[in-house]
Amino acid sequence: MRSFLFQVFLPLLIGLTLLTSCSSKPALTEQPAAPAAQQPQVKPPSLYSGLQAFNCVQGLAQRWATDAMPVRLESVLNEESNGQGGKATVWKAAFISPSRRVIKYFTCSGSRLKDAPPYGPSAENEEPYAPDVPGMAFQPLFLKVDSDKAYDVAQEHGGTALLKKNPDQVVKYFVLWNPKQRVLQWYVMYGKDKESSVGTGVVNALTGAYIGASK
Repeated sequence: MRSFLFQVFLPLLIGLTLLTSCSSKPALTEQPAAPAAQQPQVKPPSLYSGLQAFNCVQGLAQRWATDAMPVRLESVLNEESNGQGGKATVWKAAFISPSRRVIKYFTCSGSRLKDAPPYGPSAENEEPYAPDVPGMAFQPLFLKVDSDKAYDVAQEHGGTALLKKNPDQVVKYFVLWNPKQRVLQWYVMYGKDKESSVGTGVVNALTGAYIGASK
């Protein structure tokens, strides 16, 4: 009897097992989403103070000429910075070689603009200088006060009022030797050039003292 039941039900059990295994669907595995196309990263520009820019190019100038002496340092205005706060993305410094009687301009650039000087320190061609240029040379040790400090001093002596009138006012910076007073000076000029300037504060580059206003 048992043999008979076993023979009858065994095919049925096998059939049910096959039906169950065939009807069950494999679990769907979730495919990872395709990574989105990465946008090229746009590097931000680097802002430099005057002293940072000067130190950036000084070594390059010394390699150009062992007797290199600075005669000028100035900021360059562009759309990346209006100069407020004492910083800019591009600075230019002029050095002379008295033994060779030539002048050479060096640039410290943190700009990302297409038409800007190359990022980092770079140099232009040298050229003969005018007879009065050597009288503008100064010792780097006189440049102790940075441009951001000079800006703060100028702000305390009229600059704040100028920015209140025009919050987008551009500010340029110059370092020049005053041969008459024998002092190195910061010129904080509120304007893109002398003609459009609404005022210029003059600050002692060694002590940070306010010297006066210049138009």
